[in-house]
Amino acid sequence: MKVVLIGVGQAGGKVTQALAEFDYEMGFGAVQGAFAVNTARTDLQELEIDTMLVGQDRVKGHGVGGDNELGAEIMQDESTEVMDELGQRITTDVEAVFIVAGLGGGTGSGGAPALANELNRVYDVPIYTLGILPGRDEGSIYQANAGRSLKTVVRESDSALLIDNDAWRESGESVEEGFEKINEQIARRVGLLLASGEAVEGVGESVVDSSEIINTLREGGMACMGYATAEASEDAGENINTITSLTRNALLTKMSLPDAVEAQAALLVIAGDPDRISRKGVERARKWVEEETGSLQVRGGDFPLASERLGALVLLGGVERSRRVEEFMERAREAQDNAPQGDAKAVFENEDLDDLF
Repeated sequence: MKVVLIGVGQAGGKVTQALAEFDYEMGFGAVQGAFAVNTARTDLQELEIDTMLVGQDRVKGHGVGGDNELGAEIMQDESTEVMDELGQRITTDVEAVFIVAGLGGGTGSGGAPALANELNRVYDVPIYTLGILPGRDEGSIYQANAGRSLKTVVRESDSALLIDNDAWRESGESVEEGFEKINEQIARRVGLLLASGEAVEGVGESVVDSSEIINTLREGGMACMGYATAEASEDAGENINTITSLTRNALLTKMSLPDAVEAQAALLVIAGDPDRISRKGVERARKWVEEETGSLQVRGGDFPLASERLGALVLLGGVERSRRVEEFMERAREAQDNAPQGDAKAVFENEDLDDLF
């Protein structure tokens, strides 16, 4: 699947760079272009991909300080300049654009939905948001920002692929200690998803193409993904149980949005040496995903890779709200309840969050 990546904010820029580097090192060719936009100059200076500073007149290159309304306003005001930069990269070969952003900060959580709105107005290709949710031990302002941003980014994107910072963090490791590792995990998993729609190595019996990824995400709303891998036998017939076990592990314990299982659509990709992939195992695993998710739209296929291991990648589209998402929404409501009376920056109507714009 040929995509252009645009990182918005600090986390968005770092994950975009990690994704571009992974794709380049693996030789997949899925990432056709990548650059980062931020209101903080120092964050951009750490990146090796192309960058663009916005909001200089308003925040002087110092960032928005967690104010996602200000982040949204700056992106709206300077969308023409950002779109000009993007336009150089979105060619006729590009099948989708991914906006990558941390939904807890100010520039990312406010700027990402504003940019998605503008991109959807101009381009016919799908506009997805890869949204990184803050971990439980990150500050309350990040939790509240994520709750409010979620509502807007889901509305403005064709689909929002959500990744909880706690989901792929190693046990006993703080978010701060694990940021780089988490970014690498995101890049590896999302990078494999994007590359699975590209012809890479070998010939699989039923190779996934880009349209199956797009159709799985066509349900809109929230999406999430899981991945699990294990050593495999050289004999495909001995890998039936390996494939079904990997699929169960990916869906039940390795999802990017914990507790999210029910979905409108799903895609199962088995990656590895085609000679080690059991068709019987793939079909069993696909039927199990159908039963577990309650979806009648479960696509499946192979991703040929030269490896002694097999991997199961599960993508869910049109995901039902999980307990984890409700936590973010509740923190956003608490932030409103605790805000000074008359504070216009965090207004809710009844139990629902207002949009950012």
